[in-house]
Amino acid sequence: MYDLHDIVEMKKPHACGANSWEIIRMGADIKVKCQGCGHIVMMSRRDFEKRMKKILQHAEHDQDA
Repeated sequence: MYDLHDIVEMKKPHACGANSWEIIRMGADIKVKCQGCGHIVMMSRRDFEKRMKKILQHAEHDQDA
């Protein structure tokens, strides 16, 4: 499953040509940031789950906290 700060690939590339996005906010809506141009997009969780293809990189979390 995806989590905050994971890098995901969407089914369609962004207009800038990049296809990797960082999850920067999670809740009822998901906010993602394009890794190519920095454009931020907010969409419903349902739309995000339909449009996400796969997780490219999981975020590294501290286990010492």
